[in-house]
Formats: sequence, C-alpha cells, structure tokens
Amino acid sequence: MEQLITDRNVSAVENAAPLPQVICALKKVTQLNGLTDPEYEWLARYGEQRFEPAGAVLFHEGDPAERMTILLKGEIHVRRERGAADALFIGRSGQITGLLPFSRMKFYGGMGYTTADSWALDYDRSLFPEMLTAIPSMGQRCVGILLDRVREVTRMEQQTEKLTALGKLAANLAHELNNPASAAQRAAGGLLDELRIYGHEKYKLGSLCMDDSKLQQVRNWQDSISAIARERQQTGGVDVSLQEDGIYSWLAAHGVENAWQIAPELAEAGICADHLAPLADLLDARATTVVLSQFSSSLRAERMTEAMIDSTARIFDLIKAIKDYSYMDQAPIQEIDVPRALDTTLSMMQLRLQHVEVVRTYAPDLPCINAYGSELNQVWTALIENALDAIQDNGRIELKALASGDLLLVEVWDNGPGIPAEDQDRIFEPFFTTKPPGKGLGLGLDVVMRIVRKHRGFVRVQSAPGATCFQVRLPLQQLQAY
Repeated sequence: MEQLITDRNVSAVENAAPLPQVICALKKVTQLNGLTDPEYEWLARYGEQRFEPAGAVLFHEGDPAERMTILLKGEIHVRRERGAADALFIGRSGQITGLLPFSRMKFYGGMGYTTADSWALDYDRSLFPEMLTAIPSMGQRCVGILLDRVREVTRMEQQTEKLTALGKLAANLAHELNNPASAAQRAAGGLLDELRIYGHEKYKLGSLCMDDSKLQQVRNWQDSISAIARERQQTGGVDVSLQEDGIYSWLAAHGVENAWQIAPELAEAGICADHLAPLADLLDARATTVVLSQFSSSLRAERMTEAMIDSTARIFDLIKAIKDYSYMDQAPIQEIDVPRALDTTLSMMQLRLQHVEVVRTYAPDLPCINAYGSELNQVWTALIENALDAIQDNGRIELKALASGDLLLVEVWDNGPGIPAEDQDRIFEPFFTTKPPGKGLGLGLDVVMRIVRKHRGFVRVQSAPGATCFQVRLPLQQLQAY
C-alpha cells in the first residue's frame, strides 16, 4: 500500500502543470473572482495537483472528509451507495468542493467518482488556518459556497421526497383502480356472452307456443320469484350450499335438464326448492327446463350488470377522492372540512389498510378552517404513513379531530413500538430518519412542521411503546394567516 501511494505521488509530480498554468486555471474559477495575484499564487503553490481518469472512484460513502478541492478540469458526481442511484451532487470544472473551512462535514455522504478526465487542486484541512490568513476573503467565499450547497442538496432531497410520495400514491391508486376496473371488464365480457345465451333461451321459450293464460302465469311466477330473490339478497343469512342441494334434487326429480347449471344460479339468488313447486303444476319437464334456463340466464345477466355498476361507482368514488385530495380546479385557499380530508387521505391508502384497524373519532359539528387544502393533505399523508410504517401495515391506528379552545386538534395514534426517547427531539429535523437506508430521506416530518407553521399552528409528538401520538393544532380563525 505504501509503495502504491508513493508511485501515485511520483506520477502526480511528473504530470504536474507549471505554476503559471495553474494560476491561469485558478483565475477561471468564478468563486475566486477578485483575488490578488499573490493570493492566486498561494493557492497554486500549496495545492496538491491531482489527475484522475474518467471513472475513477475518489471516495466512498462514510469515508472521512479531510480536504478541500478546486476542480480545474473535468466533472465529479457524488451519489449514495445505498438507496436511490440519482446524483446527490455534481461538481463541475471551475467549482470549489469537498471539505471547506467552517464546514461541520466529517464524512462523505456518498461515493464520489469522475465522469471525465479531471485535474484538481487538493488542500488538506491542516492548511485551512494558513489559507484564511493568507487569503482573508476565503472565509466569506466558503460560507457562501456552504449556503449554496445546503440549498441545493435540500432542494434535491425534497424533490426526491416528493417523487417518492407521488410514487407511493400512484401505486395505491393503481391498485385501487385496478380491482374495480378488472371486475367491470370481466362483468362486461361475461354479460356479452350471457346476452347471447339469453337470446337463445328466449327463442326456445317462444317455441313452446304457450297460450296467453299459461304465459301470464309463468310471467307472474317469475315476477314473484324475482321479488323474493331481491328480498333474500338484502336480508342475507341464506345457506347457499344447502339450498343448492335441495334445488338440484327437485330439478332431477322433475326431469329438468342441465340441473347442474341451473341450481347454483337459483340458490345464489336466494331461491329454494319450495319456490319451484308451482311450475310443476303448469309445465311439463321440457317446458320447465326452458323456463328455468331462461330465468337463470336473466339472473346471471342482472348480477353481472350490478357488478359493473358497483365497479364503475367505485372508480367514480376514487376519482372524486383524488380531486378532493388534490383540490383540483379550486383556489389554493379553501374552507377545509378536516374530518373529510382525513377520510379522503385514508381512501388514497386502501392498499396499505387491508390488515389495519382504523378507528375514527371525530367531534360532531366541527367548523371548517381556511387553509391550503392540498398542503394540509400532505400533512395527513405523512403522519398516517408514519403510523403505518410503525405498525408495518398490521395493527391499529386512530384518527381524532376535535376543537380545543380556539384551535382545531388532530391526533394520529398508532400502537407500534414507539419512538426512542433520545430521538423524539430530533424527528422533525431535516434529513433525520430512523428508517433503514433507502426507505426514507428524513424530510417527511420536516415538511409537516413547515406546513403546519405556515398555517400558524404547531405539531408535537408523545410516544411510548404501544401508543404513539402526533398532535397537530391549527387555529380555527385563519383570516390573518395569509
């Protein structure tokens, strides 16, 4: 290893550019504009020149940060080794990067590598006091660079957080829309086939050439049985398998063909063998077969139509929930019914609520508040997702909304393991997260805090094993808030 380091240093010395060329390159660095010639010379003289080919790894995530770098040529990308592969930082020719004076950075936040042949000057942190003495303006310049860096990294992380939240929402909606859409598609396909069968059975019914009196009796029987079927379906409590056995036995005893196909449809509709008795007095076996085949076909068509109506109604409700959630086509500030907003947010997360007991405790006659509706929904989304993460989508969450003096109090409870006491004061800090790498950026609760403060409210947390509660308090009167 020592021999490798020595060879690399010798190579760097051999390839080192002359001092005038380095000074000329430094003068092209915008962040150093205004330095005097002696100050440029100091940077050129004390900087360690480094040449790296494209694709060279400069450092890994977690390595100690020990030097400042002025990139004279090339480009450096920094990305997280765990989690998203997007670039966390891009250093281009003419930028100052790495560890800076006054920076609290101790470790690199990602893996750095070159994307083009690069030439840079490195300054070990031990040179910082001497640098600030030789170039007094470097302190102010470095502070400006640090502020720009914080703003850029925060912007990128917030954008990633938003895209992650949007991805989760899209996945939930895709799942929720897929179920009713698939059901409607299956029902439509089945209904098309059933209509063909129904038409064929109608021709058979016509071929019986029944007189008007008998035809009216059959029609009356069908009407009465249809009414019984609707009543049984509403009341429920029917043992379908037992009734199917009874119907099948009756059909077989009366010589009805296709009993295996007719019996399940009649039983599912709530019809029993006793309801078929009047047909035996009216029709022979062949006619009974035709009438019951046509009737069971109509029952199947009705059930498929109801499935389509239910499925499309569910799709309509989801689309309405999306519009309510996003306050689409509405002014930014709205009169917000908070319990309704909480329910709308829950409807966006049905995929994760399959094994979760959700308890809603809303005080009656809660007044609406003036607020940025779509932003408040981000708050409810973040808090509910945190609760679901805590219980791993299997447990109990409770939502409460009530008036507390001149404030509206919203509480989100979960029965998860709780937040460690040492972390409770930090969970609202930007980029602080207790989730494993790649599972969260630590910006969700920071967004919650900023939105709630924007509405002149405040948020706090109390946590113990089995009972964690996030409380959001918002003024009921927001007239002077915006």
